[in-house]
Amino acid sequence: MTASAVMELHVKIFGTVQGVGFRAWTARTAKGKGLCGWVQNCADGSVEAILQGEQEVLQEMLEELKTGPTYAIVDQVESECRTAPNQLNGFEILR
Repeated sequence: MTASAVMELHVKIFGTVQGVGFRAWTARTAKGKGLCGWVQNCADGSVEAILQGEQEVLQEMLEELKTGPTYAIVDQVESECRTAPNQLNGFEILR
């Protein structure tokens, strides 16, 4: 694997993360870092995201997700990083 391999970070964020602009903040922050992927609200009250890019940038994003936007209260972040199985383009807010 080369240093420029596209990596994928799957994250699930728990806490007060719905209704506080978390998805829009995630999309804006990810796009600003040149990451691709998607973010969505989950039925259990968490927020889930797939982010793709260089591993170092994904690590920076993961650290930012642990705090989130101003009104969010992040209790827990579950994450898994792996080589991207297929490359995504752009960044979407799904639901």
